[in-house]
Amino acid sequence: MDITPITVEQLNNYIKKKMDGDEFLNSVYVKGEISNFKLHYTGHMYFTLKDEKSLIKCIMFRSYTPHLSFMPKDGMKVVILGSVSVFERDGVYQIYCKAMKQDGMGSLFEAYEKLKAQLEKEGLFNEKFKKSIPKYPKTIGVLTASTGAVIRDIINVSTRRNPNVHIRLLPVPVQGPTAAGQIVEGIKRMNQEELADVIILGRGGGSLEDLWPFNEEIVARAIFESEIPIISAVGHETDFSISDFVADLRAPTPSAAAELAVPNIIDVKKNIEIYENRYKNSLNKKVELMKLRFEKCMNRKAFTEPTQKVNELLIALDMLIKRNTKSVTKIMNEKSSEFVKIATRIDTLSPLKTLTRGYTIVEKDEKVINSINQIKINDNIGMRFNDGRAEAKITKIIND
Repeated sequence: MDITPITVEQLNNYIKKKMDGDEFLNSVYVKGEISNFKLHYTGHMYFTLKDEKSLIKCIMFRSYTPHLSFMPKDGMKVVILGSVSVFERDGVYQIYCKAMKQDGMGSLFEAYEKLKAQLEKEGLFNEKFKKSIPKYPKTIGVLTASTGAVIRDIINVSTRRNPNVHIRLLPVPVQGPTAAGQIVEGIKRMNQEELADVIILGRGGGSLEDLWPFNEEIVARAIFESEIPIISAVGHETDFSISDFVADLRAPTPSAAAELAVPNIIDVKKNIEIYENRYKNSLNKKVELMKLRFEKCMNRKAFTEPTQKVNELLIALDMLIKRNTKSVTKIMNEKSSEFVKIATRIDTLSPLKTLTRGYTIVEKDEKVINSINQIKINDNIGMRFNDGRAEAKITKIIND
């Protein structure tokens, strides 16, 4: 008996009709944890709803998303209302979500938020501890998987921007239970052996579970303690890991990290030319200014008539000498007049002047006698006249 086979499309269509006709599947109320969340540019939301043992794909069309009171994230626990149906093209069944509300957060997300709050409180995210990225690094250290798009993107961007830069890859697993420890060892080795001027820590996008090694505390502390600046480029632009907050710089993608780490050689050359022209112009202006100053100095009388200043000073000196001579002569004349007046006054009071009028000065033992009581009979005395001296002997004393 021949059986006519059906096509895959017919089978999927049959299953879809069966599921669409099931009243229970047309309105399911399911709780679980969001994973692999993607917000499409069309406005549709794609994600996986999971629990400890199973998972199911979900989609929420743009017509339902405006009613959400929050933005879904990986790790969130939610309750959704929707219908289960088959996407015929891929032959997969999924929940078409019409409404969603939060039902707490998943354990990974809670651990993420807890560690983030702890490290922020300790100051590991503080801007004052972040090291500046070198402007012109010679060696770029890369910690990522040895295969995959990340290292290829970094190499392509880096060599395009500067063919002379050296890329040093230290392969480490970026996913799995051993990844965090090996990432820490890679950071330590880069520092101990001084293998790079700046380190790019990168991996592609993924779910919260996939990115978890970069949310480990040991990785965060290794990044903070690194003496070499580290750029964190983990996941897509909308993904944020603990390493992004601790790192010295966060890049939205590994390609962007390469652009931030490696200067564009064309821009560098242009800047050098700009600075060169600027310095040349400045030097030319300086030379012109010095020339003008030199010409101005050489046109001064000190250079054109060097003896003029000396002659002017000599004239001033002559005038000063004349002024001083005149002042001294005046002072001498004034003092001479005063001297004559004083001498005349003194001469008038002089006892010698009295002698010219017929008076005599009597002395005994070279002392002037001005009282009769100072002499006695037979004393020898001296008498001073205007024109000489005489000696006498007292023979008689008469008191008045």
